[in-house]
Amino acid sequence: MPERGIPEQYLTGYAQLLADVSATGRRLTRAELEARRVLGEQAADAGHGLRALVSAHLAATRAAWPDTPGSADSALGAMQQVVDAFAEGYERAQRLAVRQEEAARREFIDDLLYGRSDLGRLAERAERFGLRLSHAHAVAVAQGPAAYDEGSPVPRQVERAMISRFGDRSILLTTKAGRMLCVAPGDQDEVLTYFAKQAYAATDGGHVAIGRAQPGAGGVVQSYEEALNTLELAERLDLEDPLLRAANLLVYPVLTRDRQAMADLVVDALGPLTTARGGAQPLLDTLTAYFDCGCVATEAARRLSLSVRALTYRLERIHQLTGANPGDPAHRYMLQTAVIGARLLDWPARKL
Repeated sequence: MPERGIPEQYLTGYAQLLADVSATGRRLTRAELEARRVLGEQAADAGHGLRALVSAHLAATRAAWPDTPGSADSALGAMQQVVDAFAEGYERAQRLAVRQEEAARREFIDDLLYGRSDLGRLAERAERFGLRLSHAHAVAVAQGPAAYDEGSPVPRQVERAMISRFGDRSILLTTKAGRMLCVAPGDQDEVLTYFAKQAYAATDGGHVAIGRAQPGAGGVVQSYEEALNTLELAERLDLEDPLLRAANLLVYPVLTRDRQAMADLVVDALGPLTTARGGAQPLLDTLTAYFDCGCVATEAARRLSLSVRALTYRLERIHQLTGANPGDPAHRYMLQTAVIGARLLDWPARKL
């Protein structure tokens, strides 16, 4: 009799097979072993546990033993072959199920982040992975010095920390294009902040950007794209903060929304710097440092490894070439906006 809860079909013919092998001393044929593998696959697909299945085979062996003539060694050898084949089939089905699950998860993630599926169908599939897309969600994207996939040690380390802290909350952790992603309900900012902290520690640096919370299935795509754009801004502007929020950097997309207007401003305001000895870049770096430190000349000089006198000379030279005085509040906003535009448009390295 099989163990409680294990159908007899997975032991079909086992007692007879055991008796035959014990009597003749032969080994199981290839066809017999494959039949046991198939039964193992079927048991795995039905959701039965391997421990209970092995126990059922042992119990069936014990029940059949008194009626089994011949060599005990042959009977035990046959049992070993049967259980081994059965377990191989079981594991084969498990591996296939894992691959199918991974494929379904990857397909869902691709559809979720690119909005390529019907939103209603996408929302239904999302619940399988712990997301309720009727709520607002925000996306955090972590970029480190290397590219990561879901099997890499770094994402697994971050995942363990997140599960340990937040358990089974409605959180989706994944990777995309070498970056780590965390999708969380929009009202759970502590989840994204903790993800940023763990990702920064696990990657030994790097940047994490968090998009704004957006409603609906399409909101995940919008938040993801905001986070990606924020990472790109950080790279172009040499922003050093490890955690960047799209909500705090909205001024930059506004400034570059009209690219041609920004390019005209950069050329008109900063174009004369190209006539300076050494080109525009040293003077542009001077303006960048000067504005980044709040127009404090001593701090700007320190950042540039210059004397205050040398910095002052550069600022005066900029005034002479452009007609705009960086120290004059009336000129400062125009110059600072042009400097930001130059960094965003990669000028003067790229011709506008």
